[in-house]
Amino acid sequence: MREDYQALIDEVSQLLGTPATLEGRDFSLIAFGAHESGDEEGQGLDLALDAVRTRTILQRRSAPAVRAFFENYGITRATGPVRIPPDPAAGVVHGRICLPVRDRGVVYGYIWLLDDGALDLADPRLTAAMTVAERTGAQLAAHFRAEERTGELLSAALAERGGGARDEAVAGLAAALGDAAAGPLALVAVLPWEQDEHPRSSGQSPLTGALPRLAAQCVRDGALAALVRLRTPHGLDAARAAAGRLLRSAGPQGAGDGGPTAGLSTPRTGLAGLPTAWREARAAARAAAAEPPQDAIAEWDAIGPYRLLTGLAPTGPVPDPVVHDLLRPVHHELARTAEVFLDCAGQAGRSAAALGIHRQTLYYRLTRVERLTGLDLDEGEDRLLLHMALKAARL
Repeated sequence: MREDYQALIDEVSQLLGTPATLEGRDFSLIAFGAHESGDEEGQGLDLALDAVRTRTILQRRSAPAVRAFFENYGITRATGPVRIPPDPAAGVVHGRICLPVRDRGVVYGYIWLLDDGALDLADPRLTAAMTVAERTGAQLAAHFRAEERTGELLSAALAERGGGARDEAVAGLAAALGDAAAGPLALVAVLPWEQDEHPRSSGQSPLTGALPRLAAQCVRDGALAALVRLRTPHGLDAARAAAGRLLRSAGPQGAGDGGPTAGLSTPRTGLAGLPTAWREARAAARAAAAEPPQDAIAEWDAIGPYRLLTGLAPTGPVPDPVVHDLLRPVHHELARTAEVFLDCAGQAGRSAAALGIHRQTLYYRLTRVERLTGLDLDEGEDRLLLHMALKAARL
């Protein structure tokens, strides 16, 4: 499918003799065409090096500020070519001509031409290019409708209960995905994800753009579900890459920044276990929020005690009363000390080194923890209760 869009954008580039790109209406990159200028001054090369275009190609989408800049020229309402002058202060070194990509009056994307005034808006070649834009719009519209139906089937297939309706959804999804339905597959959960942030409603099309291995997607239970085709039965690299792209689409991410997190299920060989995979992916995303990894992505197989804790209640287990006083802000350092001590299997040397404190300071803090909780950290069951209670509090 991506090859079809590439052929269309190459047709525009060759028709007008200038580099062109195709973006969805959310400014996610779908295809781009290169053009080598034959003129003596090498203007084609200069245009190809436009910084905004380069960043769009490398990052697969335009920054929000760039999007706002271009939308101010009325491109969302335009039905014909729109000229946008350069504005170095905004990082737009070269001018643009925007060809809106529409179908039945609805804008599905934009074709961008780098142009500093060489093309006249009355040029017959632009009329021909708009014909290509119309064909592109029809194809995008059909693709979005198919993607919407596939998303509806995926949402129904993720249901814990559903009986015959869920079975029908799985069969329909299998038919829609073809050979990909046999696997290997993994589910990615990104949460939180608001319904109006769904890529379908914003015009983003990862299937045709930055996420070619994404087989289906939907929003369910306040999270984005993305079904990803894996390259190997046991490798999650493709799922991790898709999760990273989806997180970046929601804005800059970082460990502990309070933004969305992503979770990956274990690999699957078919569609029968989708509800279980969905539980795993959501649990891993919640674990990533509780103890954020650097990339805000966690795998079900690597979240340790959170595999148990996330299954106790949909929104997280209620913290045990023994940690009530310990979790007060004034005792933050004591709670952290207790958690690190228990994470280190009660080894004083490792714990003190991890905390950067002297052993005597560690022992003093642990004594205070015992007084606050009423627990005996020499007892295995008390250690287990405190450790699980502290982890549960993170959720």
